[in-house]
Amino acid sequence: MMDFHNIDEPCAAEDSEGLTARGTMRAAVVTGPGEVRIETVPRPEPERGQVRIRLEGSGVCASNLTPWAGPEWMTFPTEPGGLGHEGWGVIDAVGDEVAGLNPGDHVVSLSGNAYAEYDIADADAVVRLPDELAGQPFPGEPFGCAMNIFRRSEIKAGQTVAIVGVGFLGAIMVRLASHAGAKVIAISRREESLELARSMGASETIPMHDHWHILERVRELTGGRMCERAIEAVGKQWPLDLAAELTGEGGRLIIAGYHQDGPRQVNMQLWNWRGFDVINAHERDRAVAVQGVREAIEAVRSGLIDPSKLITHRYRLDQLGEALDATRDRPGGFVKAVVIP
Repeated sequence: MMDFHNIDEPCAAEDSEGLTARGTMRAAVVTGPGEVRIETVPRPEPERGQVRIRLEGSGVCASNLTPWAGPEWMTFPTEPGGLGHEGWGVIDAVGDEVAGLNPGDHVVSLSGNAYAEYDIADADAVVRLPDELAGQPFPGEPFGCAMNIFRRSEIKAGQTVAIVGVGFLGAIMVRLASHAGAKVIAISRREESLELARSMGASETIPMHDHWHILERVRELTGGRMCERAIEAVGKQWPLDLAAELTGEGGRLIIAGYHQDGPRQVNMQLWNWRGFDVINAHERDRAVAVQGVREAIEAVRSGLIDPSKLITHRYRLDQLGEALDATRDRPGGFVKAVVIP
């Protein structure tokens, strides 16, 4: 885990004489493939229906990795703070026509420039944190995403659920499914990920190395029926193929992985023959996303989900490049990184 000194006050941009530059902030700007710099930029002002958040941190999302690699469609440089969308912090300014949110409120937000010291969010994309969670790392967007994926999976007691890929998202799905009374078979590449899955309630764990061995093991565990639910949480072709083959007749294949590196091929003959439902579990409706965040807050507050098992690496804002590389390379013990400005 990356060590750093916590700073009680926000890091203020300074001029050459060491004086605070009022009205400015530090923000990360991705300038090219694998290149990032910290710039001092004007601090944004909230418009009508918006709030400004003094950020305490932002999660680092795997969806950042393709832009970080610099595909042809990517435009550089990014906006200040760009790619960061898992922010949390304290409201420090409120625009006109905002009700129910006030300066000093600890919140999580669904905003898009959170690799910075401040970000702007629409009021209806902000959720207040309870006092007992204030000051703790809380990337609300991915927690809410997990809750919405679970809802759309329609997992019930007595089902057998295969979860392919046990990172941050997969681990939460293991926890939620096992808590619902399902028998969870967790499949992942790293032994430490399988250990995490067992700690989250997985009944069985299988290394994700040999395709046919996995199928035979699941067939053995299910008496040949395969799984009522299979959740693909990687975002690559092979895990998608594997998850489909693990889904039993009349079951449900849930695509939770974020596929952004090109088209996918599917075995439509298999999909037709087994007659299972296919659910793309990514939500784009803001109200649905916000509701997922609210449910995630309650799951953490109640003790159902323990963020300390999931947030394993912390970096300063000026270490964003290292945080993105770690998210890609997944060093020992890695589940999820956060960036603290």
